[in-house]
Amino acid sequence: MEKIQELFINGEWVKPSSEEYLNKYNPSTGELYGKFAAASKEDVDRAVDAAYDAQKKWEKLTSVERSKYLYRLIDLIRQDRESLENLLMDEVGKPRKEAVQEVDGVLDQLQYYAEFARKITGDVVEGTKPERVIFQYKVPYGVVLAITPWNFPAAMIARKIGPALITGNTVVLKPSSDTPFVAGWIVEKVRQAGFPPGTVNLITGKGSVIGDYMTSHKKISVITLTGESRTGVQVMKSASSIMAKLILELGGKAPFIVWKDADLELAAKVLMWAKYWNAGQSCIAAERLYVHEDVYDKFLNLFIEKTKTLKIGEPRTSDMGPLINDQQLKKVSGFVEEAVNQGAKILYGGGKPQLPERYSKGFFYMPTILTDVRQDMRIFREEIFGPVIGAMKVGDDFDEVIELANDSDYGLASYLFTKDVSLAMKAAREIKFGELYINMPGPEATQGYHTGFRMSGQAGENSRYGVEEYVKVKNVYIDYSKDPTAGEVIPPYTD
Repeated sequence: MEKIQELFINGEWVKPSSEEYLNKYNPSTGELYGKFAAASKEDVDRAVDAAYDAQKKWEKLTSVERSKYLYRLIDLIRQDRESLENLLMDEVGKPRKEAVQEVDGVLDQLQYYAEFARKITGDVVEGTKPERVIFQYKVPYGVVLAITPWNFPAAMIARKIGPALITGNTVVLKPSSDTPFVAGWIVEKVRQAGFPPGTVNLITGKGSVIGDYMTSHKKISVITLTGESRTGVQVMKSASSIMAKLILELGGKAPFIVWKDADLELAAKVLMWAKYWNAGQSCIAAERLYVHEDVYDKFLNLFIEKTKTLKIGEPRTSDMGPLINDQQLKKVSGFVEEAVNQGAKILYGGGKPQLPERYSKGFFYMPTILTDVRQDMRIFREEIFGPVIGAMKVGDDFDEVIELANDSDYGLASYLFTKDVSLAMKAAREIKFGELYINMPGPEATQGYHTGFRMSGQAGENSRYGVEEYVKVKNVYIDYSKDPTAGEVIPPYTD
């Protein structure tokens, strides 16, 4: 039976006014998976209006009352988590282990944000006279437009709606057109949890039709986006007309540095995760490998042997699944072909793997390791977002290695493997990235502030700092003396 998904507006599943539906394909087989609603600008207005009206009542609830809704949502997801895991395997192509981990992450994040009830506090500041006081309240912005990606579609929704809702905002959710059904599954749990109508709304459809309209809507106060850097730039241009608060988590080009004294077994094991997790479709994926010349050959041989053990194919029985769609497959393949034409050599992989007939039309790509890569090649400059990594040999000048790592338009995640504490601390000071993982894998922790430098975005998510991105400070000045003007000259303010 074909899956069909509508829009969710003001507490109800409704058909799109356009009566248009888009196709979603299973990335493992290339077969049609289902159809989902293509919203029009009229539908966007309905969703934003519903969120705008609902927010007035939602913010009047105490944070404890709001947290009760989140706890009910957590319980409903936990009780039915297996169906979400299966959806992640089918719609995204995640291996079972990674699907389970993502649902774990959803529950962890929602729990973390629900626990912020009673912890969002302001300040009381003394005034200019003893009888004066300034109350600084932290208040919600209003309506949050949450634009989520396809690579971690469930976790990114939790990361955005959790802090938005606990702080008194309402949400219009716009997921990627590659993962509409994961978003719909979560929103249905929101409905079952009894959230007031309009608190969370779901809009799906073509970004080319409704994207700019949504990001310039006058009733939107915050836009939180996880996506490509070029999308972030477009959102900034569009949102400038409404002065919306922006939280942008964009692309990455993570350097992975293996120094001569590194624990090579550990580094290779972590690189297996940092490169092949989600088939390399991660903003914090290792994308540039810098290995000291003394251990270069030994490390690459070790990494290749581990890579050979990966089982690729059907998500429920494999270690690595497909890329998300045919466009992404062509993009990754193009990166490799161009690098080879520029002088790089394929040390392992390259091309599509040989799979059973059912998966022959899936969007799979072999784990691929390249050598003789130069810093100026596009494969070292732009985000690949696939199971491909190029390696470069480096010498004893650690300062030069830091310069190579920092020589990027991106600045999200970075990795360093060394036993030298002084070098580790030097990197901690001088690496210009929002995150540095030293002798360990990621990903970012819910209690850690996930933020990027340069074209990797602005503001951030997770931790108490991420929660505070969804509130602003409102100042209330009070004079409780009998004559607030006594002994004071009131300045002659003019328009």
